[in-house]
Formats: sequence, C-alpha cells, structure tokens
Amino acid sequence: MKVARRGFLKGAGIAAGVGMAAPAVAQALPEVKWRLQSSFPKTFDLLYGGAETFARAVLDATDGKFQIEVEPPGTVVSSLDALDAVQKGTIEACHTALNYYWTKDPTFALATAIPFGMNARQQNAWLYHGGGNELVNEFLRDYGCIAWPAGNTGCQMGGWFRNELKSSADLQGLKFRIGGFAGKVWQRLGAVPQQTAGSEIAQALQASTIDAADWVGPYDDEKLGLVTAAPYYYYPGWWNGGEILHLVINFDKWNALPKQYQAVATSAAAFANLDMQARYDAANPGAIKRLVAAGAKLRAFPQEVLETSFKAATELEKEIADTNPKFKKILDAYVVFRNDEYLWWQVAEYNYDNFMIRQRAKG
Repeated sequence: MKVARRGFLKGAGIAAGVGMAAPAVAQALPEVKWRLQSSFPKTFDLLYGGAETFARAVLDATDGKFQIEVEPPGTVVSSLDALDAVQKGTIEACHTALNYYWTKDPTFALATAIPFGMNARQQNAWLYHGGGNELVNEFLRDYGCIAWPAGNTGCQMGGWFRNELKSSADLQGLKFRIGGFAGKVWQRLGAVPQQTAGSEIAQALQASTIDAADWVGPYDDEKLGLVTAAPYYYYPGWWNGGEILHLVINFDKWNALPKQYQAVATSAAAFANLDMQARYDAANPGAIKRLVAAGAKLRAFPQEVLETSFKAATELEKEIADTNPKFKKILDAYVVFRNDEYLWWQVAEYNYDNFMIRQRAKG
C-alpha cells in the first residue's frame, strides 16, 4: 500500500503540485518533526488509520523530510482534550471530530455533522467548493488552529436497542448512550442521554443500565460485540449523515512550515479524507452481513420518529442561531447548500440508487 499511495500522491500532484519533483523538494527543504495525537483508539483501525494515512502520505511525498509521529489518545492528553493541546502548542496537530468540542461552542458541531445534515459526498462539495472549510477555519482562528477534512465515516447507523421502537412515545425515558449535539435533540424527544465509554457499552446494555447505544456503524460496532447485548439495530443515524473528521493544526506551527510542506499536508489530508470513506464503504457490507448472521435485527426508524426528530433538531438549531452569531453564520450557509444538493440528488443520484437497490432485491 505504501508504494501505491506514493504513486497516487505524486500522480495527484502532492509533490508535483508544489512545482518540483519530490526528490528536489527533499533536497531543498529542511527536516521537520511533528507530533499528532489521534482522538481515536488504535482498536478502531479505520478511524485511527486516518491519521496514519495522512502522516505516511506526507512522509512519502517529502522523501522522509517531513516526519509526523502519530500517537493514540492518552499519550499526551485525553481524546477530548486534543484540540486544547494543539491550541496551546503542546502538540502540533491532532486528528479528531470537531463536534467533540461542542460544549465550548455549538458551532463546532457544524464542522463535523449535525442532525439531518448532508451526506458524505455533499459534505465534500460543501467543504471543498462551497466555502464550508473557509467558514470552519474562520471560526477556528479564535482557537489558534487551522483544519482540513481528513476522513469521513459515511452515514452511520442509528444504534442498538434492547426493545423495538414503534413510535416516538417509546423514546420517553429511554436511556440512550449518546452525546454531543445529537444528545440534546434526543433529550427533546424524551430520551435520557447517557455517557458510557465505548468499552463498557455492551456490558451496560446487558445489565439494563442503558436501553440503547449509538456507536458508528457495522465495521466498528462489530468490534464492540454489541450484537450480543441488544438485538435491534436501527438505521439511519440521522444525526450523522456523514461524520467528517478533521486534521487540526496549530496556526503558528502551520505558518512556520515551508509553503511546499503546506501544499503537501493539504493534499495528504484530502487523500486521507478520500481513503477513509472508501475503506468504510468496502468494510461495512461484510460486517453487516456478519452481524445479521449473528442475530442482529435490522430496523428502520419509524417515519413518525424521523419526522419528530427533524422538527426537534430544526427547532434546537434555530434557538442556538438566535443567540450565537458564529453558529448562525455557518448554519445559514450550510442549509442553503444542503437544500440545493438535495434538489439535485432527487433527480439522478436518488433515482439511480433506488433502481439499483430494487434490482439487487430481485436477485
């Protein structure tokens, strides 16, 4: 894979795009060593692997001159303190989901995923060509950071439930392992958000400490053994239509880089973004087959639950926007872009996918 990636990167212009071949860059520019902490444990190889893909691409494109050491959470700080460590300059960079920091400002959620947001492809269009990443970086300047998309899980699953859902009435008092911005929406639906470490989810479900739990999707959920703890596997994860992960860099450290290295890092982040999505798309089909074979009962959220959830999410976003101008600025632009994307999606993309899904069902 290393050779293939290097060939791809050079062909895509990571080295050539800075106006010289990689060996010439290596000869002309200094050796740089950075530390990058991931917010994701090594156990979840695709999430953690996004940072490794980025670092390897940078190393290859600079013939080893720009070295980035990737470290798991806890090496320097906890998963949820990675942004703070970058902001302070304790480490140069982190690979994280910016919505982890939504309690600092709900605007962080808009950088990663919001309930009933865009899908992964639409998000890429928004970030790369719709002004989205410029808006995110404008917001991050207050935190002394700059960021680029560097991974996406695609649409996530809605989680594992001990009991079947018939209507939104079943959400009343539901102890649901979910956090962040989405947890606030579920709270409005009558659920009781719970904070449970990933390694403890299965045990908490089995002990009835929680009634349901959200994680990621088939490939990652399988690793936690959740199918043995709760039978009903709901979809879609309407609060994560496509979760964007970001490479976050200290702004002063970024500005100190040679321009050629900045170009390499920007392109390597884009490659990591593409690669993670492709890896999830390749891994999830086999995983969901195995989960169903192991007893998972796939269920779609009832339409009434989706409608009620959409209303609650929209109301919450409006309330926040009314008091938070930073949130409002990005949300307003995001919603306009999302509406245009789905206007196009309903024409060709949706109809093509819908037809092919029905053909597959026919065998």
